[in-house]
Amino acid sequence: MNPRPTVPAVPAEQVFDWLDAEAARRAEAGLTRKLRPRPASAAELDLAGNDYLGLARDKRVAGAAAAAALRWGAGSTGSRLVTGSTELHAELEHQLARFCGVQAALVFSSGFLANLAAVTALSGAESAIVTDKYIHASLIEGCRLSRADVAAVTHRDPVAVAHALNTRRKPRALVVTDSVFSVDGDLAPLAELSGACRAHGAAMLVDDAHGFGVLGEGGRGAVHAAGLIGEPDVVTTITLSKALGAQGGAVLGPRRVIRHLVETARSFIFDTGLAPSSAGAALAALGVLKAEPGLPGRIHTAAARLAGQLRDGGFTVSTPHAAVISVHAPSPEAAVAWAERCAQLGVRVGCFRPPSVPDGVSRLRLTVRADLGESDVDTAAKVISEAAPPAATS
Repeated sequence: MNPRPTVPAVPAEQVFDWLDAEAARRAEAGLTRKLRPRPASAAELDLAGNDYLGLARDKRVAGAAAAAALRWGAGSTGSRLVTGSTELHAELEHQLARFCGVQAALVFSSGFLANLAAVTALSGAESAIVTDKYIHASLIEGCRLSRADVAAVTHRDPVAVAHALNTRRKPRALVVTDSVFSVDGDLAPLAELSGACRAHGAAMLVDDAHGFGVLGEGGRGAVHAAGLIGEPDVVTTITLSKALGAQGGAVLGPRRVIRHLVETARSFIFDTGLAPSSAGAALAALGVLKAEPGLPGRIHTAAARLAGQLRDGGFTVSTPHAAVISVHAPSPEAAVAWAERCAQLGVRVGCFRPPSVPDGVSRLRLTVRADLGESDVDTAAKVISEAAPPAATS
């Protein structure tokens, strides 16, 4: 019998040498990423963050966060099923469900974990999952963990979704999509997707992270705008860290879906609950949105103005259906240099490059806020144009 081959031992100092090779490969491809801590008070005009309603620094919201921390403590002290659920969490869930028009809501410590929970708990080995090919990374990770048969179909294509559902081999089915896609800000055809689901006995899960607080009546979200909120076969996930300016995520839907998540979703059961300060901030921000239903409209006005000026300047610009605008860059390196030059000129913008962008196109990603004035928008357009590499205009 031949002796079993042995793997040569590697000295301790060489165990992670492969990381250096991976870093060099990313650097060569222009994909190096760096943390850039910002000061508490930045002088730059921010078009990179996701504070869509401008509430992260609102005194009502920040004050509620501070008050909650003083009352409930700095942390939630445990998982939601042990000591991590406070009366504040319960009130937030009640108010979210009531505002959005669903039976129940469940709050998580992040939107990423909310998506993991929803995908994995609502699928499994006896399920087929059909997704848009451009869904968010958190949904992709959920699909990978689900043990389901997964088919990623053409972007924004209800016909392709219907075909995948019709040819599936598993009895249960779940269609997964973003409502507003995070790269270009384009909308999913939710009504048509719902029709495909109902024709083939499938449920639909919609990540409304970029729609909640921006679209729908009073900011109730894209699912509400499509007339699907509260439907028995539709589940929605949202984040509390964008329009509400806080931290965390939530799943909204039928009461039995929320019960199932509480009892089975591992990213809920085994995660420390959302900090009380974040729950308090989100609850206060929701109160502001209720009191000022005109806030979402200001986002659309600012987005249309900025996109129009950049398009007039010869740039390839996405149509702003919500708060996100993308501007194509000629290469990953050009996108990075463009973003850095904008920062030097006083405007902070996002920079998306492969593999973060599924279409392989590098771009600046701009996000507008309800508190941007016309002069802010005009300044941003001027700086982005002045900082652009020569090949960026058509």
